[in-house]
Amino acid sequence: MENKDFVAFILSHGRADNVITYKTLIRSGYTGRIVIVVDNEDKSINKYIENFGYDNVVVFDKKEMADSIDEGNNFDNRKVIVHARNVCFKIAKELNIKYFIQLDDDYTSFRYRYVDDKYTTKGSVKNLNFYFDLLLNFYKTIDAKSIAFAQGGDFIGGAGCGLISNYINNSRKCMNSFICSTDREFQFVGSINEDVNTYTSLASRGALFLTLPYIGLEQKATQSQSSGMTDIYQLSGTYIKSFMSVLMHPSSVRVGMMGFTKPRLHHSVKWKHTTPMIIKQKHKK
Repeated sequence: MENKDFVAFILSHGRADNVITYKTLIRSGYTGRIVIVVDNEDKSINKYIENFGYDNVVVFDKKEMADSIDEGNNFDNRKVIVHARNVCFKIAKELNIKYFIQLDDDYTSFRYRYVDDKYTTKGSVKNLNFYFDLLLNFYKTIDAKSIAFAQGGDFIGGAGCGLISNYINNSRKCMNSFICSTDREFQFVGSINEDVNTYTSLASRGALFLTLPYIGLEQKATQSQSSGMTDIYQLSGTYIKSFMSVLMHPSSVRVGMMGFTKPRLHHSVKWKHTTPMIIKQKHKK
């Protein structure tokens, strides 16, 4: 990579033998440093070290992180990812790294996306170094807290999908993968749905988050694997997950039913009630 001051963090728990993202990064042409972030409540720490090497696994104190952030509840259930998301800033500073990307551990591919007659997939990315550099160089030039790759679900509906048909609004989200800087540190909030909680509550205060549409990441279906976040999803379904975002930003987030064959509760963001939309005086007509 052109940018040497960069590391890819893979956030994992209980999947030492099944860190799919690690293989996907290598297969996609990434040659930079990869660090696996696990917590001290994971019983398979030694297996992670055995599989990836002592220098490539960082273990953090999960209870310490839980006590320092706003989890949004008093459940005392720490089987969630928000603690790992927040500790990445601290780990990057300890590694003397300024820029990093946070990745879940279940990505199967990075794929090109482009508009033709409809949204189509051109193929899997094989030169991920180039695209990490591209995104990072762009990130350095804008005043954003974080930027992200798109996700497979963003393209449902083809060329009429929300990410394209209403890009000005729907690009303001930031989920799943996060390019960050230790100079632009922020706190993820809420024990679950932490990405939505964070980009809505902070965007309402003027912070910029952004999703770029031309490369999308693909991952395993939710609850299809053991460990990770599966336990908490199975415990509460999507009810608590969706309402956590309402709790964190009630002026713009609501819940509704999503899906057709198996409808489920899901959050819905009213962007005009979320982000400041202030136009410079020079544009007044």
